[in-house]
Amino acid sequence: MKLEDRQTTYPIDQMKNKKTQYITNDHIIRIALMKELNLKHAKDHTVRIIEELGVNHGNARVDIAVVNGVMHGYEIKSDADTLYRLPEQINAYSAVFDRITIVVGFTHIYQVIDMIPNWWGITVAKNDSNNNIVLNPVRLPEKNTQQDSTSVARLLWKEEALDILTEYNAASGLRSKPRNVVYQKLASIMDKDSLEDRVRETLFTRQGWRSACPTILNGG
Repeated sequence: MKLEDRQTTYPIDQMKNKKTQYITNDHIIRIALMKELNLKHAKDHTVRIIEELGVNHGNARVDIAVVNGVMHGYEIKSDADTLYRLPEQINAYSAVFDRITIVVGFTHIYQVIDMIPNWWGITVAKNDSNNNIVLNPVRLPEKNTQQDSTSVARLLWKEEALDILTEYNAASGLRSKPRNVVYQKLASIMDKDSLEDRVRETLFTRQGWRSACPTILNGG
C-alpha cells in the first residue's frame, strides 16, 4: 500500500454543529498541506511534489500535485475562496489525475460535496483552539478510470511530446504544427496506460520549471 493510501477518515456527521471558528485562507492551508505531504513522503525517493501544475495548456492550475506512480491532485478551497471556478476545475482535473483530493474550509463542505464527483477525496481544513490548521480527511479519493488521453498528453511541454513521438518514428511533419495536433497524435499512437506512465516519468524528471511553479523533489 502506498503512503497516499494511508489516511484516516472522519465521518462528516461528526463535524456538524461544532462551534470552532473556521476562518481559513489559501496561504495557511497550503503551508499545512505541504508540511503534511512532505512529512508523509520524506523517505520516498520516488515522489515529486509540484505546486501550481498547469492543466489544459495552463488554463487551470491545480494547487499541489503529487507524482509517485500515480498523479494525485490537491485543490484548495479555503473559507476565504469562492467556488465560482470549481465546475471548470472539476472537468479539467478529472481529465488528467489518477486521484484528486479537495481541501476545503468548513464553510464550503456541504456545497462542495454536492458539486464534486463521488471518487474525489475530501479533506476539511479548520483552525483548532490554538489557531493552528488541522487537516481532517472525511473521504478518501478513489482511482479515476476516466482520464482523457489527449488531456493527459497536454501535461507535457510540446518538445517533450515531440521527443516521445520521435522514439515512435511518428514525429515527421509535426514540429511546425500547433501543439494540440502534437498531443492528439501522441494520444492516438500510445495506449492510455503507457501514455500515463510516460507523462508521470517526464514530470518527475523535468528540469527548468518556471520560478512561479516551485517543485520539491524528495531524495534529489
